[in-house]
Amino acid sequence: MATQADSIAFRNALGSFATGVTIVTTRDAAGQDCGLTANSFNSVSLDPPMVLWSLARSSMNMDVFRDADHFAVHILAADQEPLSNGFAKRGADKFAGLAPERGAGGVPLLTGCAARFQCRTAYQYEGGDHIIFVGEVIAFDHDDRAPLLFHGGRYALAARRAAALTASDTADAEEPGRFGEDFLGYLIGRAHFQLYGRMQASLAQHGLDATDHFALSILGIQDGRTAQEIADMIGFTGARLTDDHARSLAERGIVRREPPVGRLWLTDAGRRTLIELAAAAKAAEEDALGAFDDNETALLKHLLKHVIHSTDPGLPDPWASGAGEGEAE
Repeated sequence: MATQADSIAFRNALGSFATGVTIVTTRDAAGQDCGLTANSFNSVSLDPPMVLWSLARSSMNMDVFRDADHFAVHILAADQEPLSNGFAKRGADKFAGLAPERGAGGVPLLTGCAARFQCRTAYQYEGGDHIIFVGEVIAFDHDDRAPLLFHGGRYALAARRAAALTASDTADAEEPGRFGEDFLGYLIGRAHFQLYGRMQASLAQHGLDATDHFALSILGIQDGRTAQEIADMIGFTGARLTDDHARSLAERGIVRREPPVGRLWLTDAGRRTLIELAAAAKAAEEDALGAFDDNETALLKHLLKHVIHSTDPGLPDPWASGAGEGEAE
């Protein structure tokens, strides 16, 4: 069990969650083990290592997780579908027949997983009909096992629904010379602006604009980048981080600048701000995908990643090992 979250190893462990399934476990005050299947897992920060997941307010396990100091997130391996199904059942003795290991705070750790993250509960946020839990990863381990994915006939479900569109639904796209509402650029652009629009209240609350948010997100992946490095990485957004932006963030105590080249580092206040914005973004995503089933959500994200890859103009990868690294001058 790794106790120091090396950023490269931590990123590799997070990579197990391609479009997969997790089980989140904890222990209540009486020493009773508690766990459930969850698909709402996301990484928040590499330094410090932090992750988040969300739970419906209606869950019978809500009080246990809200009171827990620690929890563990398990990314399931491909052969653990029965385990996923078992932990998805309400009222069942989910740990029957299992021999879990014990982690921080006595939290049960399931075996045979692709990756496991032991977390200290750091923050809890309101997310509509969900509560978003943010955990600081204090230990993790990663096995080179294939993760449990949505595939085969389950992906075909969304494809069949798309094929079932009526002729009237696709008429605009088929009419030559007309800018139709099925144009991919229009669909992705409108979805982006409507989804991101849900975050405007959170940004305004912190006195930030979209460019500030993009910059903080890049620093959340890896600190110590210059304004130019950040500008290069967010070039696909059309936004540009200027010296004025960087100076404003520093004056408000959100980042600190180190001479002579002015590398930017998140302050404690900046990190708290980024986590609150990440929670708001997750709440907006949960809202937007509320009408989707898990398979459709997984397929949508999978296909969008292909679009991003095929249209990439060669911008720097903010997650690339060593990107933006350098000693503080």
